[in-house]
Amino acid sequence: MIHQTTSTVSQPDRIKTLLSRVGAPNATAMTEELLPFTVRLVRDQDDLSKAVQIRHSAYARHLPDFAETLKSAETADAENGVVVLLAESKLDGSPLGTMRIQTNQFKPLCLEQSVELPAWLKRRPLAEATRLGVTDGKGGRLVTTVLFKAFFQYCQQTGIEWMVVAGRAPVDRMYDRLMFEDVFPGMGYIPLAHAGNLPHRVMLFDVNTAEDRWAQAKHPLFGFMCHTHHPDINLGGQRRQNVPHMAMSAFPAQGTAFPM
Repeated sequence: MIHQTTSTVSQPDRIKTLLSRVGAPNATAMTEELLPFTVRLVRDQDDLSKAVQIRHSAYARHLPDFAETLKSAETADAENGVVVLLAESKLDGSPLGTMRIQTNQFKPLCLEQSVELPAWLKRRPLAEATRLGVTDGKGGRLVTTVLFKAFFQYCQQTGIEWMVVAGRAPVDRMYDRLMFEDVFPGMGYIPLAHAGNLPHRVMLFDVNTAEDRWAQAKHPLFGFMCHTHHPDINLGGQRRQNVPHMAMSAFPAQGTAFPM
């Protein structure tokens, strides 16, 4: 489940961009863009406390009753196959945004408590984004976009084929714009038990074809996602050892294409 929610924490106004060097004669030109915040994986209890703080604050603005259940870390935050992203201000280290990512390496996705995914999809390497919360104000959109890029890059690095989200209205329109597709076309919004039975659209995104599809569509985020290096996104280093690379051999080959 993804609730895109915002908190009232203030944040920087602008980003700084720098041209980067191109390493090969025929390589696509890349730019390097410096952000006023960093995005990294939660490494310890202090980091998780920051993520919980922004998560609760953000949800409280739109879903106050549900937010009452998010004042403390959840069991899922520490499960195998789960990482938590944390965006922090470079100015003072305050939390600006967070997202939890769960792969299906060890157990079914959280949303599978409520819906039966198609058989062809369940056999593929999947990752679900949940508990998205960002700061309020004009900078919140940038934090959201960078968290999504970090999610995308994490999937690329760990061998994930399909990104999965469950978005309530109007958050689902953001995923439409990012070229996510409905897992259940025509079904509309589905109540999800783990989200207080709020109705959500279950949507997915093909990681391996993303660059080609964004390029063909002349998507406004194509350059940002694929041809901009953001050194402030750091998914390496102390990545938790219980999140191994999603080896392709663990998932049987499937010839069934995504149903359009």
